Amino acid sequence: MMENRFFVDSKHLSAEALEKKHRLETDPSCRRDHMEYFPEMERIQSDVCESVMAQMKRYDYSRYTAADVKAALEHDNCTIEDFKALLSPAAEPFLEQLAQRARLETSRHFGNTVYLFTPLYIANYCENYCVYCGFNCYNDIKRMKLTPEQIEHEMKIIADSGMEEILILTGESRAQSDVKYIGEACKLASRYFRMVGLEIYPVNTDEYRYLHECGADYVTVFQETYDIERYEQLHLLGHKRVWGYRFDAQERALMGGMRGVAFSALLGLADFRKDALATALHVYYLQRKYPHAEMSLSCPRLRPIINNDKINPLDVHEKQLCQMICAYRIFLPYVGITVSSRESAAFRNGIVKIAATKISAGVSTGIGDHESKYSGREQESAQGDEQFEIADSRSLDKMYRDIAEEGLQPVLNDYLYV
Repeated sequence: MMENRFFVDSKHLSAEALEKKHRLETDPSCRRDHMEYFPEMERIQSDVCESVMAQMKRYDYSRYTAADVKAALEHDNCTIEDFKALLSPAAEPFLEQLAQRARLETSRHFGNTVYLFTPLYIANYCENYCVYCGFNCYNDIKRMKLTPEQIEHEMKIIADSGMEEILILTGESRAQSDVKYIGEACKLASRYFRMVGLEIYPVNTDEYRYLHECGADYVTVFQETYDIERYEQLHLLGHKRVWGYRFDAQERALMGGMRGVAFSALLGLADFRKDALATALHVYYLQRKYPHAEMSLSCPRLRPIINNDKINPLDVHEKQLCQMICAYRIFLPYVGITVSSRESAAFRNGIVKIAATKISAGVSTGIGDHESKYSGREQESAQGDEQFEIADSRSLDKMYRDIAEEGLQPVLNDYLYV
């Protein structure tokens, strides 16, 4: 078995590294079993995965008809079967009706508010080889890990813009961004922000508990795709290759005391309708098991990345994305829905009036460049390369004004700590 921990640090790949990379891509026998846990990975007893995968396996969206869609829209409470119909191709001609129903549910449960946050990438070292990701360990990019002083500097710049919620992100490398390093970032964030989220590599329950004690409120984990076979083809090396450990991450976070968790598939990696079904059902079953927890969904589509020529994304068009988001809202009326800066300003302006409740602003997916981004000045220190290209680069101020002009209420935070 090949060495698991490996990353490229701002240099060209060696001949040995290129040979390892080629074997991983062409010879499945060189890859670790993607269902086999590493010794340090915690196993939990849960039936959620079995329930989700059984529904996904049975889902044949081609069998749904216009009559099924009409019936689903007429029901006061959307069942799993109704949701399957709303995700199906048969629902595409009913997009206006879906949007009207979604807008009603959003207004009923969220009013006209839209929540704003910004992500802060503090490191881009990664030990995984995920063929679609700009941070992957074989990608020859500029790597960087912020020091505590640099993290605080970035946070102060973001906080001075008026932002009150931050999402801290790292590449997936315990060697470079261990749990203590992330915990210290959470402690710094709690000085500047009312709400602190994490999007990091999955960890064990006790580690989530530690991060919560350091100030983290919620955890986001992208399953990327729920298609186990496709997952194996896309994740060739590293701890992220272990499908089951990643699936249970949100439940471990809740067991560790996190107030909330967020879910997503990366649309375009596999069949988006089945991934959308599985994502929503992942929320649905955990919601019933942990009714006190806050849960939310993200809806990212695959974006261009640096040095990528290994994946041909399955197209998910804006109308299909809108259909999926509306179906999410109808099926899960209480759940927050985030639409990231991967989408265009025009799309995000429209979808917040229908179903989305949270959007990012002032976004950078690079490392250590908020000063240049917010001030327009070049920084002396080198920045780490970005994870992917964004489509909506509006500042917090511009986003706030645009939302208000749409007749909605932008909200920076609605939590009081006593």
